[in-house]
Amino acid sequence: MDKIKKILDGMLRTMNTVKPPRMTALRELREAENGSPLSILIGTILSARTRDENTSAVVRKLFTRYKTARALARAKVSDVEKIIKSTGFYHVKARRIIKVAAIIDSKYSGKVPQTLDKLIELPGVGRKTANCVLVYAFDKPAIPVDTHVHRISNRLGLVQTKTPEDTEVELMKKIPREHWVRINDIFVMYGQNICKPISPMCKVCQIKKECGYYKTISS
Repeated sequence: MDKIKKILDGMLRTMNTVKPPRMTALRELREAENGSPLSILIGTILSARTRDENTSAVVRKLFTRYKTARALARAKVSDVEKIIKSTGFYHVKARRIIKVAAIIDSKYSGKVPQTLDKLIELPGVGRKTANCVLVYAFDKPAIPVDTHVHRISNRLGLVQTKTPEDTEVELMKKIPREHWVRINDIFVMYGQNICKPISPMCKVCQIKKECGYYKTISS
């Protein structure tokens, strides 16, 4: 068994032993009845600096009212602000998602583009958001790196990096491509539930033998 598969399987085993975790917001959106690429893109933009459960509920409400890129592009900013207010920074986010919807409607005939280069041309869409869309909307191999993926990758010793951007580059070099689509979902759940920023639950972790951080605190 290769090292990454062992780590991913060990994370899932640990979480299921301690307490089966709730799905990440993006996987919830993917598996929802209206889990369209557009809802996943907008959900990823809205998820910045807010809680997962907040994001899922807001996106469901938003897409119940605005079912297409064109409908969202034509929405009043004030109406969108009311729906997304609980996600925080809602003035900026409302204008941003309306603008993104307008570009998708006019430039891409209402379809979310399926390449990293085209996605990062959209306003407010960086590499992490674009990679999330590739993974969760299109099942394309990519490694979205957020704070959880960055922290855990460094703790395990998979990388020694200072920024999420550097972590993405290094993980792409070191992790076999067939595991890329699983990395974000499992690492994020693990970071939220077990390998927390403060007081990680090392005692219950079933992959601590693989972990550089655990070796330093237990020696």
